[in-house]
Amino acid sequence: MALSRIWSAFIIVAIVIACIKCFFFGQSDIFNWMVIGKSDDPLNPLKLNGIIETCLGAVDICLKLIGIMALFMGFMSIAENAGGIRLLSRLVGPFFSKLFPEIPKGHPATGHMVMNFSANLLGLDNAATPFGLQAMKSLQDLNPNKDTASNAQIMFLCLHASGLTLIPVSIIAARASLKIPSANPTDIFVPCMIATFVATLAAMFIVSFKQKINIFQPVILGWVLCLSAVIGALVVYLITLDLAGLQSFSGILSNGLILLIFFLIILGGLYKKVNVFESFVEGAKGGFETAIKIIPYLVGMLVAISLLRTSGTFDIIINGLKSFCTALNLDSRFIDGIPTALIKPLSGSGARGMMIDTMNIHGADSFAGRLAAILQGSSDTTFYVIAVYFGSVSVKNTRYAVGAMLLADLVGIITAITLCYMFFG
Repeated sequence: MALSRIWSAFIIVAIVIACIKCFFFGQSDIFNWMVIGKSDDPLNPLKLNGIIETCLGAVDICLKLIGIMALFMGFMSIAENAGGIRLLSRLVGPFFSKLFPEIPKGHPATGHMVMNFSANLLGLDNAATPFGLQAMKSLQDLNPNKDTASNAQIMFLCLHASGLTLIPVSIIAARASLKIPSANPTDIFVPCMIATFVATLAAMFIVSFKQKINIFQPVILGWVLCLSAVIGALVVYLITLDLAGLQSFSGILSNGLILLIFFLIILGGLYKKVNVFESFVEGAKGGFETAIKIIPYLVGMLVAISLLRTSGTFDIIINGLKSFCTALNLDSRFIDGIPTALIKPLSGSGARGMMIDTMNIHGADSFAGRLAAILQGSSDTTFYVIAVYFGSVSVKNTRYAVGAMLLADLVGIITAITLCYMFFG
């Protein structure tokens, strides 16, 4: 119900603002922009897609996702038949049993979630989505009320959406590839890592409070402290690398890990005498079905987001924030980086375009440019995640998931702004 109201509000607000602009401010082209898109403007390099092109784009996303889903879910099927997922579940069972008390010991859902979190941690977006959708499917098998999100599904999705990532390679590459590149493209990765880690902890605390989970249990604290120590040690090592070294390390770590996982899964399947190819095909079929199933949910959400962007709603919010800061005589430098944070929960590609636009206008090494990069690297596409993940298992009542995820996003944004002032003044 919450998602339905938010979706309706997006559309109503966008159309009302468009009508005001058209009839009171003479912007007669705004309806055309909302339906067929806005042409490229030399002063604004962002291309705003209308609802027609957005619908086509949503289907295109799902079609491209079919191959990736089929690949990873095929290998996931081999791992399940060989017992690899159960082994992974037992390894992290002591921690997850406290954080997800509704999941039985050794259930495959635990292994699926670990695979998803690991892929997110290494910035493997293509792998994280199939693993995450498989995790939602496994959690749905345990869900007694199929139309309503379970506690475990909400906890998983909030942790997933916080997007804990070690190395924001794509953002570093974007800062290095601008017409006027950053003098030090890697200087934002430590603030990015800290901000996304804080957002993840915030998501865990928020949902745990709602679900009455004691977050201060020794097992949970031990895992959190160990993870913090590992991340801290990695930061110490990575800050010694130059740009080429960082990119090389990231490529070896992330892509090498994918190949290692495939290698171990095949070896495990052969050792357990599993018919690996048949298992792969069966899993791949499920990936195809899942990718097709999410098309209506994705079309609906992206159309609402498109209307907000093309109607100029975001511009009104930004101008209002600037006026508010000016009236209170506050430092308003952070406002120029905020558009990335506003769009990121709605559209990953849109936020990336906004980040690049901010860096082109203000400079990659400006306060706004750095803040936009940190915001891009420290949050996830919340509404996209909600539509796709809940849609894949036909959950209609998301309960408090949207509120919890947005609150964690807000903590991440505030942390990112604070860190940007601390690191870059």
